[in-house]
Amino acid sequence: MNAQQSKAAVSTHGFLSSGFRPFFLSAVLWALLAMALWLATLTGGLELPSAFDPVSWHAHEALFGYLGAVLSGFLLTAVPNWTGRPPITGWPLAGLLALWVLGRIAIATSEWLTPLAVALIDLSCLVVLVGYVLREIVAGRNWRNLVVIAMIGVFVAGNALFHREAAEDAYAASGYGLRIGLAAAIMMISVIGGRIVPAFTRNWLAPRGSEALPAAFGRLDGLALALTLLALTVWVAIPNAPETGYLLLASGIAQAARLTRWRGQDTGREPLLWILYVGYAFVPLGMLGVGAAILWPDTLAPASVQHLWMAGAIGIMTLAVMTRVTLGHSGQELAAGPGTAALYLLVVASVLARLAGGVLPEHAMALWTLAGLLWCCGFIGFVLLYRRLLIGAARR
Repeated sequence: MNAQQSKAAVSTHGFLSSGFRPFFLSAVLWALLAMALWLATLTGGLELPSAFDPVSWHAHEALFGYLGAVLSGFLLTAVPNWTGRPPITGWPLAGLLALWVLGRIAIATSEWLTPLAVALIDLSCLVVLVGYVLREIVAGRNWRNLVVIAMIGVFVAGNALFHREAAEDAYAASGYGLRIGLAAAIMMISVIGGRIVPAFTRNWLAPRGSEALPAAFGRLDGLALALTLLALTVWVAIPNAPETGYLLLASGIAQAARLTRWRGQDTGREPLLWILYVGYAFVPLGMLGVGAAILWPDTLAPASVQHLWMAGAIGIMTLAVMTRVTLGHSGQELAAGPGTAALYLLVVASVLARLAGGVLPEHAMALWTLAGLLWCCGFIGFVLLYRRLLIGAARR
């Protein structure tokens, strides 16, 4: 397919013209529905026919369900730009989305299916995605991004192990599978975020005459990534060891130092940029929080501070990327209005409320409910502001 034919095909499919459209919209709708189901479960008003215990279902769908959809939309859009090859569009894209939807249904109704069937259905979307990305990277000789394949492969392996632990009646929310998947997600944010955050900042500051630009990738970046990989690997293997806590604290300090070199303090006038810094900041905050919870478990609850990563780093960074990609690939100006800034603040407030619930156990239920409602309001805002860009005709 030549470039002219590819462009014609893309513009014909509309909603199915690019991976970000169906997968970002589905991810946001699932973020809303899954949170509503979780709040109903928390208050005792709902019991899903899932073989997973409620907390494990919530953790799985927040990580592997929601993030899996965002990753799919991001990679299906980014890989053609990386390789110069045509994107997946039309019915093949619809088929991949159907696999993801079937995964959500299978998990929610897993009492009616065998554990193997549930796992195969749920894993199918990301397995196909890995195969597609690997094929495109090899065909396009885009070797730089093979590291992305490795991280997604680890993410899929974590999901598979989560299913095995759940099938063995284990509390999978605290198992190896979740930690592997979460560690892979944090590494992806560290690697990909470490590329795009300073690059987008540089592109915004340079035309405005700023002489102080984000620092280029250097030794500190390499050290921060190496420490993060080591700390997360040890955390997966021995999550409660004091050595793990100290490694996480060290990597958190290195990640924070890395972040300070990107000139985030100069981006306050553009929400599309400062939200990237807020989201990335939850990577070192999570390192510091989880490390501190290991060393002082009587002071900090590990399950609570883990939300620094789950809701903070993942939730905020994915929202930031989805808004930017949707605007950029729909031919819109890369600028966020008051509505977008408001939905960012709602999700940030949701994360803070969830963390407060771990610090103030006597008010935990009220704060968890508040966090869920704020989360839903933020994602409803995304649907209202961006739905036309996602479901409308493709840019011609």
